[in-house]
Amino acid sequence: MFVKRVICLLAVLMLVGCQPLQQINNQVQTPAQQADPAKEKPTEKDPIKEQLSKMTLEEKIGQLVIAGVDGYTKDNHTLELTSKYHVGGFIILGQNVENASQLLALTNSLKADNKKVSTIPLFLGIDQEGGKINRMPNQILGTPTNKDIGKINNPGFSEQVGELLGGELKSFGMNLNFAPVLDINSNSKNPVIGDRSFGNTPQLVSDLGVATMKGIQSEKVISAVKHFPGHGDTSVDSHVGLPVVNNGLERIEQFELIPFKAAIKQNVGMVMVAHILLPKLDNSYPASMSKYIITDLLRKQLDFNGVVITDDLTMGAITKNYDIGQAAVRSVNAGADILLVCHDFDKETLVLNALTVAAKNGSIDQNTIDESVYRILQLKQKYELADNTVPTVNVQNINDSIKRLFKK
Repeated sequence: MFVKRVICLLAVLMLVGCQPLQQINNQVQTPAQQADPAKEKPTEKDPIKEQLSKMTLEEKIGQLVIAGVDGYTKDNHTLELTSKYHVGGFIILGQNVENASQLLALTNSLKADNKKVSTIPLFLGIDQEGGKINRMPNQILGTPTNKDIGKINNPGFSEQVGELLGGELKSFGMNLNFAPVLDINSNSKNPVIGDRSFGNTPQLVSDLGVATMKGIQSEKVISAVKHFPGHGDTSVDSHVGLPVVNNGLERIEQFELIPFKAAIKQNVGMVMVAHILLPKLDNSYPASMSKYIITDLLRKQLDFNGVVITDDLTMGAITKNYDIGQAAVRSVNAGADILLVCHDFDKETLVLNALTVAAKNGSIDQNTIDESVYRILQLKQKYELADNTVPTVNVQNINDSIKRLFKK
């Protein structure tokens, strides 16, 4: 037995060879002694979280709202919205566009004012879909409707159209297009969608809508696809009243949601939620105020991690049926990140004040606000938004691009 032990010891020594004692000890460290890679590597800081931690409540609330402008130029209202309320952005409407030089002066002035009071750049958005929904100055040529583009049915061409639309916005210093429409035109009595849709089948709308979205985004302009979960089967204009759609989840999943699923898979930055009541999904509140539709369906089921924005809260679908302040609070609690409030300074400030009160009394959880603001800051950073002014706009170059594309 003694001889066997000696032989075993010699074998071990031969395997170890001439390794230093310290090296041998290192090879037999206990788990407690072994180095922890996580402790050795310093944790990377999240600059967005750091920025968020330095913001006041009022600054955070401001980021949750995109407001409208009263006229052709900035005024005391726009100054107050930026300096006091710290709004996250402005939408440019037809009522704000007189001509090319005026529009450029307006966007430049909004950015310049914001830059004086905030390091967070503005969203400057517009509904530039093409066709009849054209917000560009009259000096700039129009483009065909989505319905006409649907007849061509060429995703490559649709992407070029998107590039053109994005280029138009960028020329005027804007960075957010509330387009394209991903609604399927399935109801001939629909008073609001019609030729704004690419067509009446999910595949056609998916193919051309996503291509247009990609084109817009290629110009470093954010695309906000709309109107989730689908406005194509309505018979009421939500600008006037509240549409009711009695389709169930199975039908919606197999039809209306298909273009939105496709856009989400292709990394769309923003989704606009419609003021539509779908009683079989939520019999109490329209999609824009429904936790089931925004959080459960859009966020969880469709796995959308970007920014959710409501349609305009000053539309008749909301103002004729709800208190706008309460509607705003409910939308945020349902999962909306941004509330679009296009008209009336009193309504804009009412929404901002209602959100502030709700945040202070606990009606809106602080984590809910922080999560939304994080997503907003993340999107602004991704698209490299900055409040830099644009010196001039070349209308002729834009028109030449339109002529080249649509002469084909």
